[in-house]
Amino acid sequence: MSSENGEMYIMQDADDEEWVSPTPARQAVVEALAETTDIEAEAVEDLDAYLDPSSLQELLDGERSDPLTFTVEDHEVTIDGDGEISVS
Repeated sequence: MSSENGEMYIMQDADDEEWVSPTPARQAVVEALAETTDIEAEAVEDLDAYLDPSSLQELLDGERSDPLTFTVEDHEVTIDGDGEISVS
């Protein structure tokens, strides 16, 4: 997990699980929502309306130890310090 040029990244396992690839954090959250719920990616294009960018930055930079939880369209999204995203 890191940030570069203002973009925040989460390291995610690739499909073959031998590679780890940096994924823009916002993209990873939107994809997790789309995969887990009936929410379409286009519906959450402005993720900052749901998520405080500075809290996400603190989490990804290791300045925050507790998971970050926020709600998108009645679904609770949690990102932990390892970059794992869960949606309920």
